[in-house]
Amino acid sequence: MSHFIDRRLNGKNKSTVNRRRFLRRYQQQIKKSLSDVMNQRSVTDLDSGSDISIPRKDISEPEFRLGSGGQRDHVHPGNDQYNAGDQIARPKQSGNGQGRGQEADNKSDGQDEFVFQLSRDEYLDLLFDNLALPNLKQTDEKQIVDYQTSRAGYKTTGTPSNLDVVRSFKNSHARRIALGNKLKKRIKALTAELTEHNCETKKYQLINSEITHLKKKLAAIPFIDELDLRYKNFQNQPIKASKAVMFCLMDVSGSMDQNTKDIAKRFYILLYLFLTRSYKNVEVVYIRHHTQAKEVDEETFFYSRETGGTIVSSALDLMSQIQQQRFPAEQWNIYAAQASDGDNWADDSPNCSRLLKTQILPLCRYFSYIEITQRPHQSLWHEYQRLTCDYPHFALAHIRQADDIYPVFRELFKQKSE
Repeated sequence: MSHFIDRRLNGKNKSTVNRRRFLRRYQQQIKKSLSDVMNQRSVTDLDSGSDISIPRKDISEPEFRLGSGGQRDHVHPGNDQYNAGDQIARPKQSGNGQGRGQEADNKSDGQDEFVFQLSRDEYLDLLFDNLALPNLKQTDEKQIVDYQTSRAGYKTTGTPSNLDVVRSFKNSHARRIALGNKLKKRIKALTAELTEHNCETKKYQLINSEITHLKKKLAAIPFIDELDLRYKNFQNQPIKASKAVMFCLMDVSGSMDQNTKDIAKRFYILLYLFLTRSYKNVEVVYIRHHTQAKEVDEETFFYSRETGGTIVSSALDLMSQIQQQRFPAEQWNIYAAQASDGDNWADDSPNCSRLLKTQILPLCRYFSYIEITQRPHQSLWHEYQRLTCDYPHFALAHIRQADDIYPVFRELFKQKSE
């Protein structure tokens, strides 16, 4: 039985290069399919890998085929349904030949789809491709210190799990060469001298005895000694760590139904995943409000129902208090996202604008407001709209349905050219 061992450097991932080339080549088709998948996925698996399907016609390659050539007319017997120029409908097939359960009929192009699996990292790379967080700045890193373990040479003592076998064998080989080289030269010289004497003479016996003694000394050199052992050394090095806080503000008054909250939740999760790609540590603060604002956990934030009116300034005021007490601007990168259906007391909208101007926007890296409604904009939107001219890191977006979430998100964080 023959055994084959793959000793290539990329033995376990031989198709990685081809896979990356495929993703680059059909990036536009994959992004289009990814946008459709994004709108159909549940919130719980928004950051996991995904099955992506693209039409085979988009990945087809030109090829040469043997054919009769030219134009030929064929007469088939038994045709009592069609005349010259009639369009023949594609026969219906089962779901196996159609990706995503589409049926083949005369209204579709009838093309099979190519389906493949995207890993989580590939999925997120494509999801956030060409997106960037605006206004990235360095915070006071003297108080933002983290440690990471890194290699720091070798040492002569350590645990067996840290033993470097290759380095130890190199030391052993060098030691055996150093100790045995002189003995081997002496044995070689005596062996050459031994051929000049008769085996019955006393000189021959003395030389042979010395050769035997030297061979015993050479064999006594240990293959590996405790002095040869080398262990990998690790040490903790201080590194610059980045951290950010994400404030999630949402109206939970009676006008906000569960569907509107689910749309807001998808947007918040996208923003959170996006922040984790730029910052190692991301804290999330959930603030819900109707006439009063309160900091809550995630479950209460998205699924608890409230009734009553809406005073948006209460949430902004609470956010400012929490930020000053727990997240100093010189140590934390502050981001905020507010979701609402646009309802607010008309007298309170100017207060919201004032709080944003004086207390929140000067300290925030980015503040996004999304209004989820089918109705025309009200006073809150118009007050916020006046701020966009003076504060470029304050953005507004209008979402009407779930399909608008991903396009709106990409528009908000689209990478700006210098």
